[in-house]
Amino acid sequence: MDLDNALASLDNAEADISMSKADLDQVQLELDYTTVTSPIAGYISERFVDVGALVGPGVNSKLAAVVKSDTVLVDFKMTALDYLRAERRNIKFGTQDTTRSWQPTVSVTLADNSEYPVKGVVDFADPIVDPQTGTFGVRAELANPNQKLLPEQFTRVKLLLDVRERAIVVPRKAISIEQGGVFIYIIRRDNVAEKRFVQTGPEIGNNIVIERGLGENESVVIEGYHKLVPGMLVRPVQAGDDKAIEAYREEAGE
Repeated sequence: MDLDNALASLDNAEADISMSKADLDQVQLELDYTTVTSPIAGYISERFVDVGALVGPGVNSKLAAVVKSDTVLVDFKMTALDYLRAERRNIKFGTQDTTRSWQPTVSVTLADNSEYPVKGVVDFADPIVDPQTGTFGVRAELANPNQKLLPEQFTRVKLLLDVRERAIVVPRKAISIEQGGVFIYIIRRDNVAEKRFVQTGPEIGNNIVIERGLGENESVVIEGYHKLVPGMLVRPVQAGDDKAIEAYREEAGE
């Protein structure tokens, strides 16, 4: 009889222990909910709610803002025309094409008109165009090791959409315009001046791209072309050769 009572008491005690463990697990779970761990490393803002305030769905749920310290995301808009131009160059936003010698990189200009030294790449493009503005959203990721870029900061963005490979450029001052079109003077291998009409392309700084009319390794006159006439025999001097230029001027009495 005493053994039966003892076994019954043991069963009750073990049941109490199991219930206590379950209560402990529930309390531990509720306690864990009071600790919120950031999923990313970075800098945290000032808290948005006071200690002891009720938070959760339907009430204040945002405790603070955490900003990644090493990278930033830059959001900007592009037009449908820009998209078509990118398509012509086989650019797929959000993907890297390892077969291309260049990538569509993003550069950022800061409020003081200085250019941020690190370039980024587009990692996302919205597939839907806003019918009211004719634009779609694009996002680029940039490294931010020194925290020079801040969240919600406004910047000017330039996106590289095209690269002219093996393009022929000449200084702008070598270009002349007359009623017949745009022309330059070149010096043939026999040192004879030739007037050459050309088709120009975009300007890059003080240089202009020549689309047609000029081949590689041809000598272009950049100074003194106003003294030339087609077919004139000349003695060319390489640009930048100060000694040769000075000697020529002394000989010409300039």
